Amino acid sequence: MIANLNLSPAFAEIWVVTAACVILLVDVFLSEKQRWLTVLLSLVTLAVAAYLTLAYGVEARVVTLNGFFVADPMGDVLKLFAYGAVAVSFIYAQDYLKRRGLQKGEFYILGLFALLGIMVMISANSLLTIYLGVELLSLSLYALVAFDRDSGIAAESAMKYFVLGALASGTLLYGMSIIYGVTGSLQLDAIAVAVREIGTSHIGLIFGLVFLIAGVAFKFGAVPFHMWLPDVYHGAPTPVTVFIGSVPKIASFVLAIRLLVDGLGAMTGAWQQLLIVLSVLSMAIGNIVAIAQTNMKRMLAYSTISHVGFILLGIIAGTTQGYQAAMYYTLTYVIMALGSFGMILLLSRPNFEGDRIDDFKGLNKKNPWFAGMMLMLMMSTAGVPPFVGFWAKLDVLAAILNVGYLWLAAAAVFFSVIGAYYYLRVVKVMYFDDPTDAEPIQASGVMRLVLSANSLAVLALGLFPSLLLDVCARVLP
Repeated sequence: MIANLNLSPAFAEIWVVTAACVILLVDVFLSEKQRWLTVLLSLVTLAVAAYLTLAYGVEARVVTLNGFFVADPMGDVLKLFAYGAVAVSFIYAQDYLKRRGLQKGEFYILGLFALLGIMVMISANSLLTIYLGVELLSLSLYALVAFDRDSGIAAESAMKYFVLGALASGTLLYGMSIIYGVTGSLQLDAIAVAVREIGTSHIGLIFGLVFLIAGVAFKFGAVPFHMWLPDVYHGAPTPVTVFIGSVPKIASFVLAIRLLVDGLGAMTGAWQQLLIVLSVLSMAIGNIVAIAQTNMKRMLAYSTISHVGFILLGIIAGTTQGYQAAMYYTLTYVIMALGSFGMILLLSRPNFEGDRIDDFKGLNKKNPWFAGMMLMLMMSTAGVPPFVGFWAKLDVLAAILNVGYLWLAAAAVFFSVIGAYYYLRVVKVMYFDDPTDAEPIQASGVMRLVLSANSLAVLALGLFPSLLLDVCARVLP
C-alpha cells in the first residue's frame, strides 16, 4: 500500500508518457506528407509539459510516491531547460530529415521517451528510480543513433554505444546493489542517514562508490570512459548528434548530484579524489586530442569531454557554490552545444553533410550573419568574455579556489588556453579562407530564426550573467 500518493508533482511526467504513446499511435496512420502533424504534436507535448511544471512547481523539497519521487526547485528548472533543448533540437532537425527522406515519427517519439528518462532521473529519490530513468534514456538514445537504417556507419556507432552502454549500466547497477546491501535502503534520504551511521570508511561503501562513479563518468563521457563519445557523435545522423550532444548532459549532471551529493554526501572526501582524476584527464585529453580533428562533429565531441571536466570541477568543490557553478555550467553548455551542432545542420544540404571544418571555409563571404553567429558560439565555448561561456568557467574556478584547490584551478586555466586553439581555427577558416563552393545556405526561415536566437543567447546571457546565475542560486540555496 502506498502511503504517500500525491501525483501533482509528477503531472508533467504522466503527461509526457501519455502524449508520447498517443503520438506513436497517431503516427502509424500518417503519410509522409502528413508528418508535420507528428512534429506539431511533439512540440505541443513539450509546451504542455512546461506549463504543468510551472503550474505545479514547488518552492521547497517535496517527496512523494512513497519516497521514490522528489520534486524540488532545481528539478523544475532542469526540466524546463530540457523541454526547451528538446524543442530546439526538433526544430533544427526538420530540413535535414526532409532532404534525406528520414522525416519519420520514430525520431520525435524516441526523443520524447529520452526526455521522459531525463525527467525521471531529475525527480528520482531512489536508486531504483534513478536506474529506471537511466535505462529509459539510454535505450532511446541507442535507437536514435541507429535511426538511419540505411547507414552502416550509424549502425556501427549504435552497436558500440549499446555494448559500452550496457557495460556502464551494469557497473552502475552493481554499485547500487552494493550500496543497498550495506545501507539496507534504496531511498537516497535513508542512504544518506545510513552512511553517516555506518561510517564513510566502510569497505563496502567505498567499493560501491567506485562502481557508481564509473557509471556516472560513462554517462558524462569523462575520461577514461569517453571511448564511445567521438564515434557516436560522428557516426549518428547530425540531428541525433544535436540531441545527444546537448540534452543528456542535464541528465548526467543530475545523476551525479542525486547519487553523490544527496545520497553519498557524507563521503565527499572519498568521491572528491576520484572526480579530481576524472576532471583533469577529461580537460587534458579532450582539449589536446580535439586539436588533431578535421571533422567538426568529432572536434565538438572532444570539446564536450573537456567541458565535462569543468562541470566536474564544480561538483568537486563539494559546496553549495560549487553545485551552483556546476549547474550553471551545464545549462550554458547545453545552449552552446545546441548552437554549435545546429550550425552544422545549417550548412548541410542534399548530398552534403557540412560536418568538416573545411566546410566552414569562407562562410563570412557567403553569409556574414551566420559567420558572426558561429563566431559568438566558438568564442563562448572557448570561454572568451563577454560571452556566457566565460562566466561559466569563472564561476567554476571561483568555487574551486574557495576550497583551496589552487593547482586544480591553474590546470583548468592551462587546458582552456590550449583548447582555445581549435575554436580559433574554426574562426580563422570562416574569415580568412576562401569558400570551397558558392552554394548558398538552404535552411528554412524557422531554422535561421531559432539558430540566430540560440546564438544571440550566448551574448545576451554573457552581458547579463545574473539572469541565469540568480536562477541557479535560488534553486540551490
